[in-house]
Amino acid sequence: MRIAVTGSIATDHLMTFPGRFADQLVADQLHTVSLSFLVDNLDVRRGGVGANIAFGMGQLGTEPILVGAAGFDFDEYRAWLDRHGVDTASVRISETLHTARFVCTTDADHNQIGSFYTGAMSEARQIELKTVADRVDGLDLVLIGADDPEAMLRHTEECRSRSIPFAADFSQQIARMAGDEIRILLDGATYLFSNEYEKGLIESKTGWSDEEILSRVGHRVTTLGAQGVRVERAGEEPIVVGCAEEERKADPTGVGDAFRAGFLSGLAWGVSLERAAQVGCMLATLVIETVGTQEYQLRRGHFMERFTKAYGHEAATEVRKHLG
Repeated sequence: MRIAVTGSIATDHLMTFPGRFADQLVADQLHTVSLSFLVDNLDVRRGGVGANIAFGMGQLGTEPILVGAAGFDFDEYRAWLDRHGVDTASVRISETLHTARFVCTTDADHNQIGSFYTGAMSEARQIELKTVADRVDGLDLVLIGADDPEAMLRHTEECRSRSIPFAADFSQQIARMAGDEIRILLDGATYLFSNEYEKGLIESKTGWSDEEILSRVGHRVTTLGAQGVRVERAGEEPIVVGCAEEERKADPTGVGDAFRAGFLSGLAWGVSLERAAQVGCMLATLVIETVGTQEYQLRRGHFMERFTKAYGHEAATEVRKHLG
């Protein structure tokens, strides 16, 4: 099963300020703020929704096709993804712009000041999925993740016109989208991904009830935080899968992307929706135990040991034969 993952490709530059931002702000001078902070640490991490999901799928051996736009500074990041089983040949490289970048400083009270530079991500709207499909001899599913909004709309419309099944996954972009755009992006999706808060926001913005949305998509996949995930289909009982036990909580960033990577890998293997959700939850657990969205290691024996403990021998036997 050939799955293309569209979405943002970015790097995160994360800094730590040992003091408190509040101590540096003068109440009656906020209209002329001009400050710089001497920071203690700088972490540069690979990120972006599309790249995070593709990395997770690559770790599971399902050879995802990453579709997005990056800058002329992408060489090192590309080599990393290639080395971890991701097909990056359909990433558009800008001739003039840097890869999208999030720059954030966190103070001692965990307050943050950050900026997001979209950079090359704005060129994702120029990518045509037909070119991607022709290169890999067809696509069986396209995940349309958070990206340049115009790119998301174009990819959705192209999937419809070319009868390519697609999964709608708005994540961070849902806050800036109007109801009309959301209705376009989800109508006819084979899968609709969201967390529980986003689920309510989708219903509020579209004006469609839960039942009406279920009638317009094949499957509604809602992550529930520590409670796991719920997979719904019109006229059928929902499938609810719990989380695997965590060894520690290090960083929740990228947990949703990891779930999607595991779930999509399960679909690529042809296992049941319940098994796919279990794989997604197990991979998400590995990510929450690690600082960084692509810093975890998937060791087959360790993964299967924990998967068996969480979901039982029957589930493990089915998954083990697919795990690369």
